[in-house]
Amino acid sequence: MTTKLLDRGAGNSLGQGLSRRSLFTSTATAMALAPAVARAQGTASVAPPRQALDPRAGISFNINVNDQTRHLTIDPRTTLLDALREHLGLTGAKKGCDHGQCGACTVLVDGKRVLSCLTLAVAVRGPVTTIEGLARPGGALHPMQQAFIDQDAFQCGYCTPGQIMSAIACVREGHAGNNGEIREYMSGNLCRCAAYPHIVKAIDQAKGDMRS
Repeated sequence: MTTKLLDRGAGNSLGQGLSRRSLFTSTATAMALAPAVARAQGTASVAPPRQALDPRAGISFNINVNDQTRHLTIDPRTTLLDALREHLGLTGAKKGCDHGQCGACTVLVDGKRVLSCLTLAVAVRGPVTTIEGLARPGGALHPMQQAFIDQDAFQCGYCTPGQIMSAIACVREGHAGNNGEIREYMSGNLCRCAAYPHIVKAIDQAKGDMRS
């Protein structure tokens, strides 16, 4: 069978008088009309419009903070820091940079240090410990709190709650073997008063009491 070549001078005709342009035009028209035809025939399945979620609508959940179960109904976009400060009245964790760069908002979640300004409250799955939850029964201070006092490891005090929470985690993680290691693993907590040498001494003092 002889194959009929396209006649470029005749508008790229395909077969019996059908040009390439006509083919493309008819195909596009058919595709555009297909949904309307299907609806007219009752064969189209039109999905109901999705109802947009209102991000301002509150979500209810329970959260364990300092060994107490607390119930919250808050905007799902609320950070753990704002939930603690604005909804639970626990203002020990401080809002410094609000970008996770200064460490002032550090708390412990399931024993691990967490930047609460970058953590959504609804995403927390473990128990939360803040600076308010460190004191021992009878009001005795945690060894790290006492060490910060003994070593004068703070001046203005704004970063101190985050420093203490991070210091406790540093010891528990096994990263307080020497002063260089302490400095390395505490480098995410900034002190604008530059009390760093005293902070290192405080951690070195407290680690023995924490391990005993």
